Amino acid sequence: MATERERKFLVTGGAWRAQVVSERAIRQAYLASTPHAAIRIRISDDSKAVLTIKSAEPGIERSEFEYAVPLVDAEAMIALRTGEVIEKRRHVVPAGDLTWEIDVFAGAHDGLVMAEIELPTQDTPFESPDWLGEEVTGDRRYYNASMALGEGAGD
Repeated sequence: MATERERKFLVTGGAWRAQVVSERAIRQAYLASTPHAAIRIRISDDSKAVLTIKSAEPGIERSEFEYAVPLVDAEAMIALRTGEVIEKRRHVVPAGDLTWEIDVFAGAHDGLVMAEIELPTQDTPFESPDWLGEEVTGDRRYYNASMALGEGAGD
């Protein structure tokens, strides 16, 4: 079983942009969202698709299962979604041995910018850059599934 350990923050300012080493466009939609788990389909740069099942426990650590799927199947799954499609551009910023992923949202969540960092253990230390704002780890309003269903930040 795969485990994701992730902390999530709002982003203030744009100083992070000078440190970006790669970026990609993401469209994702939720096929199901329950109090126990969310099932999503994600298409990156219109060329790669992944089906993800993620447990819904609040906090830093959650179970996560990911499976590559054919792009044509992913497009068909998006049509079966519940709620809206989440559109964002993900920027990668190195942080020593770790990596910040900074999502700039478009569409219904235009203007929202969040940073995530995956950690090898729950208590792994990391540097907090100046552009890092309020921590929103575990705040369901900032879960992409909540935003897709109109229950999230800015809705």
